[in-house]
Amino acid sequence: MRNERSFVMEAIINFFKEFAALVPTIRIMDIVDILVVAFVIYKIILMLQTTSSARIAKSIVIILLLTALTSVLHMYLMNYLLDKILEIGLLALVIMFQPELRRILEKLGSKSFREILSTKQEQRNIDYVISETVKACEIMSRERTGVLIVFERTSSLEDYQKTGIVIDARVSSELLRNIFFTKASLHDGAVIIRNERIAAAGCVLPLTENRNISSDLGTRHRAGIGMSEVSDAVVVIVSEETGTISVAISGMLKRHLAPQTLEKLLLNELAPKEETKTRNPLKLLRKQRKEKDDSDAET
Repeated sequence: MRNERSFVMEAIINFFKEFAALVPTIRIMDIVDILVVAFVIYKIILMLQTTSSARIAKSIVIILLLTALTSVLHMYLMNYLLDKILEIGLLALVIMFQPELRRILEKLGSKSFREILSTKQEQRNIDYVISETVKACEIMSRERTGVLIVFERTSSLEDYQKTGIVIDARVSSELLRNIFFTKASLHDGAVIIRNERIAAAGCVLPLTENRNISSDLGTRHRAGIGMSEVSDAVVVIVSEETGTISVAISGMLKRHLAPQTLEKLLLNELAPKEETKTRNPLKLLRKQRKEKDDSDAET
C-alpha cells in the first residue's frame, strides 16, 4: 500500500517538475493559440446544445470510437468502411450546417474584432427586442388579438421561413401589432425572429402530435407546441379567444402568464445572465425569498 502511494506521489512530483521545466519555454503566441482554440471549442459547444445537433455530435463520437477500436483489433474491412464514412461525413456536415455556418460568417463580417469578443451589444439588442415583444403582447392580449411569435435560437428555421413572407425588419411593438392585426393578410401565420430582427411573417408551423394536451387549445397553440418540439425555439402565443399569454419551450406550454412574467421568462431563455456570486448565505436566502414573493404576487 505504501509502495503504491509513494509511486503516485512520485508521479505527481515528476509531472509538476516537467511542467515547471516547460513554463520558461512557453511563448506569448502559445498562450494566444490556447485561448483561440478554447474560444472556438466554447462556440462549438454552444452550437451543439440543441437536441438535433447533440444527436449528430453523439453519432460522430460513436463512429470515431468504433474507428479507433477496429484499428486496434485489426478489423481492416470495417475500419476501411468507417474511414470512408468519416470522409464523406465531413462534407455532409458542412452541407447540413450550411445555414448555421453562413450565419456565423455573416456575424463575423458585420462586427469588429472587439464586438465579436464582447456580448454587451448583443445583450442590449435582445433586451430591446424582448421589451418590444412584451409591450406588443400586452396590448394584443387586452385586444384579444391572436399572436404567434417564434424566437429562433441555434436550430435553423429556414424551412419554416420559406413558407411565409420575408420581412427582414427591426423588431418594434407597432410592427408586430400591424402584422397580427385581425384584418391583415399575415394575421394567421407565425412571425420568426432571427438575430434580433423579424425575418419573416405569415409562416406555417408544424402541429404537435401530442394527444395529451388540453382539448381547449386551438391551432395556434398546437402549432406553437409543435414548433418547440422539433427545434429549440421559444414560441410566444396569445390566444384570440381569451387573450391569455403562453410560451412553448421544448414541447412544454406555460400558460396564463402576466406581461412581467413573460419578460422574465424570455430574458432567462434568450439572454441568460450570470448570477452574481455571494458568499453571504443570508443575502442569498433573502434574494430567494424575494424572488418567491414576486412570483407568488404575479400568480
